[in-house]
Amino acid sequence: MTTLLLGGRIHSTTHPDATAMAVRDGTVAWLGSDDVARKQYPDAQVVDLDGGFVAPAFVDAHVHTTATGLALTGLDLGEARSREHCLELIAAAAATLDGAVLWGHGWDETRWPQPVAPTVEEIDAVVGSRPVYLTRIDAHSAVAGSALRDRTDGLATALGYHPQHPLSADAHHRVRAAARNLLTPQQRAAARTAALDAFAAHGVVAVHECAGPDIGGVDDWVELRDTTHGVQVSGYWGEAVETPEQARELLAATGAAGLAGDLFVDGALGSHTAWLRDPYADAPDCCGNAYLGAEAVLAHLRACTGAGITAGFHVIGDAAVTVVVDAFEALVAELGVPAVARCGHRLEHLEMVDAEAARKLGSWGIVASMQPNFDARWGGPDGMYARRLGAERAAGLNPLAMLASAGVPLAFGSDTPVTGLNPWSTVRAATLHQTPGSAISARAAFGAATRGAWRAAGVNDGLTGTLVPGAPASYAIWDSDDLVVAAPADTVERWSTDPRSRVPALPTLDADVPLPRCRQTVHRGEVLFGGFHD
Repeated sequence: MTTLLLGGRIHSTTHPDATAMAVRDGTVAWLGSDDVARKQYPDAQVVDLDGGFVAPAFVDAHVHTTATGLALTGLDLGEARSREHCLELIAAAAATLDGAVLWGHGWDETRWPQPVAPTVEEIDAVVGSRPVYLTRIDAHSAVAGSALRDRTDGLATALGYHPQHPLSADAHHRVRAAARNLLTPQQRAAARTAALDAFAAHGVVAVHECAGPDIGGVDDWVELRDTTHGVQVSGYWGEAVETPEQARELLAATGAAGLAGDLFVDGALGSHTAWLRDPYADAPDCCGNAYLGAEAVLAHLRACTGAGITAGFHVIGDAAVTVVVDAFEALVAELGVPAVARCGHRLEHLEMVDAEAARKLGSWGIVASMQPNFDARWGGPDGMYARRLGAERAAGLNPLAMLASAGVPLAFGSDTPVTGLNPWSTVRAATLHQTPGSAISARAAFGAATRGAWRAAGVNDGLTGTLVPGAPASYAIWDSDDLVVAAPADTVERWSTDPRSRVPALPTLDADVPLPRCRQTVHRGEVLFGGFHD
């Protein structure tokens, strides 16, 4: 049976004026106009788009699925306006939410009148003996009450420990593991399902899970890997190896797509754990944390390249970026560009990268898996980046345009639950970068959130992530009501590309325009979200 979508706007590189699309056996069979479609497919099942916008479905290139689900089903502290308000939210949740551990996420002290996180004493006062684990917005530090700390082995001697203040580095990894052990299989399953359903409801058909021993643990990754759901999951396991044999064995044991993702070279700027060459502006005695040294980085890259496996790292600070780029340069000198480029190595975040490093990465085919919403949330002259680094250094963060011009392949994601999982928000953030000259076009941003993300996962067939005949029928239908704005003379549709350019149109993504709403999500012909509208 052929399904015929009629009466909308189809984002197609081969048919920019298409208003109809035919789908057969999970594949795009035809594109064109409504009148021709009805004649060519008289017996097809018809979906009335009613002016909707059909585009290739999104891929989120960096997610933490279970943590996202726990944030959706548990305690959301992103709305906390102060430390006092945060404690009120925690107390209310402790009285209402079930489970052995109170799991929360999203507090951001940099937005509070007094930028100080709750202490252990304050947490204990509102929750009593209940174990509590509350991650900061960047998920690189956490507040934990005494009950959970007492269940955590080796905590007091671990790097990043403090008896009252948030835990970071290894202390955070240890307390997170203790909190994770208190979750039941049912809680984890419910969280995964909630997250995957939320992805589908936002037009996302595939995600790149950044797993690892210090993040969700092997049990969580195996459970996610074996979960049956329409949203496609590509997993990356963040654990360092030293030989090709170790790389092959670890890949086989985990069933991951690569030994990349959040293999931490450093931490995060908000938690003062990103590894910097010069001290933090607001912490002059601190340059962050180095979790993986130069020798280990090079050994991991050499081992994975020798095994033909995708390698990669979580890398944010400029000192960390230097170590990774130097390791790639040494590997290229040793093995040659083709041997390195064919593996599809990738770097997550890559926030503090300069033009020379970008030029090298582009010439070696290294993928930059980035999160434009980081700039939207923390960039600008008054944002967290400027407070942590000073305005001059902060202005160089997340240089999307510079990376693109250097030929670095871009893949966009959310790092959810760190930022929201709406992919249109990601695309908009890339076009409205708060540093002049760092934004990219809507077309380039959309490509990084669709085709670019597929390619980062090794899908290089030239079709996936597009709507052309022969491509997988993976698309989303978006309501277009919010794309109509008043003009002086009448009401017109606004699009980000002039129709005369013959470039596929995209919705306007101005800051004051509501984001498109997803009506239906389809992956390879299977409906993941929404229903047909006859």
